[in-house]
Amino acid sequence: LKEKGFTPDVIVAHPGWGEALFAKDIFPDTPLLNYFEFYYRAYGADVGFNPEDEISVDDKCRIRVKNTVNFLALEAADAGMSPTFWQYSRNPEEFHYKISVIHDGIDTNMCRPDPRATLTLDDGRVLSRDDEVITYVARNLEPYRGFPQFMCAVEMLQKERPNAHFVIVGADGISYGRAPKEGGTWKEKCLAEVSLDMDRVHFLDSVPYVRFAEVLRVSAAHIYLTYPFVLSWSMMEAMSSGCLIVGSRTAPVEEVIRDGENGLLVDFFKPEEVVEQVVRVLEHPDQMQDIRDAARQTVMDHYDLEKCLAGQITMIKNLVNGHRPVMHHPRWEPGKPVFEKPKATGSGKAA
Repeated sequence: LKEKGFTPDVIVAHPGWGEALFAKDIFPDTPLLNYFEFYYRAYGADVGFNPEDEISVDDKCRIRVKNTVNFLALEAADAGMSPTFWQYSRNPEEFHYKISVIHDGIDTNMCRPDPRATLTLDDGRVLSRDDEVITYVARNLEPYRGFPQFMCAVEMLQKERPNAHFVIVGADGISYGRAPKEGGTWKEKCLAEVSLDMDRVHFLDSVPYVRFAEVLRVSAAHIYLTYPFVLSWSMMEAMSSGCLIVGSRTAPVEEVIRDGENGLLVDFFKPEEVVEQVVRVLEHPDQMQDIRDAARQTVMDHYDLEKCLAGQITMIKNLVNGHRPVMHHPRWEPGKPVFEKPKATGSGKAA
């Protein structure tokens, strides 16, 4: 592009896999805005969260090396953004001054409640808000998103709620973490360890976005469990859809969900707590409407797509107009960089 005479006004990139690694070397005068989704840590985040996982010295060294691209991206970027304060806080403190906390944004017009919504299953059965539909969504069904704990909860809930249906969206691959040691998929492993009435368990695999929205609209209770890691868009979309979230008491879920106000929080490692809260929701649906409404309002107030885009565009305009985040500025607040034009440093001529 440069050889053809093109110079961009701004470069925006997700640098996690090296895409932006040499952008400033080719276009040194073009501002670079990087999306800092997750800076890996050997302590205090996903690694070692599960006490059953053995973390070796080699693992810790691998994590440090894995951050090489992230670290270089932090140094090269003129500015950055992270979707949550917790994800922002994982980055080295010396770079915090240049990172804005702005979420990607949730389409609250697409993800909205509909009391008349229905979901037609592959076998022709139709579920609605009049049914006890318990939903679970993950890109892939794996431990990072609490799939083993969820399946244990399903087994217990089927005994408690004989009319409940479980609608599960997610593929069988690995997004994060590792595959089972014994081979196969986590879905196969978990199904072998529980006894279920499969007539009431519906695996939809990956689905088009419109069908995903249909799933959320018929949900009586939506279970979201996660290691301390990247926050799933699906949780926010579920909140925007008016779902009653039963979520894990982990970061960054706790940044968004306030227990008893806009969702219910449980111990990630205790499926019995999931069961207790889901039963509570199903037995007292009318008492839960305020929590559903508050969940949607939270997303509309703080994570609505139009508002988030406005913040992102403002930051891009600042960069294009020559403003840069200022280090050690007296008005700086975490996640809210102060943008100013660099001060002149003189004529540049030797004395």
